[in-house]
Amino acid sequence: MNSILKIGRYVFPLSFLLYVGLHFGQPAIGASFVPSFIPFPLFMNYFTGVLILLFIVSCLIGKYDKLATVLMALYVLLMIFLVHIPRASISENDMLNIFRNIMTIGALLVYAKHAAKDNRIIG
Repeated sequence: MNSILKIGRYVFPLSFLLYVGLHFGQPAIGASFVPSFIPFPLFMNYFTGVLILLFIVSCLIGKYDKLATVLMALYVLLMIFLVHIPRASISENDMLNIFRNIMTIGALLVYAKHAAKDNRIIG
């Protein structure tokens, strides 16, 4: 049973590859989620795609993975406030995204506490 549970340390961060694929495969769609008061939406789409990829790599190699996971949780929280809450009144999908993102934040924080290997940051 423990050997099956240990693969979760790799499956969880790899699940974020879907977002990397969306950021790079459909950049115009990703850029459309960037709020209008943030300049250069296409750049921000690619930039966040790179940051998500760095989070995945950090978790897989176990270097600064606790910091990367906490920063990823902060990014998801910002997505709730900057993207999904303003759009929730006109889009049922965004309301669902709020709930999904809250669950993702919880999972990221549990990962940071119990699965992250690097204890140099955020004791």
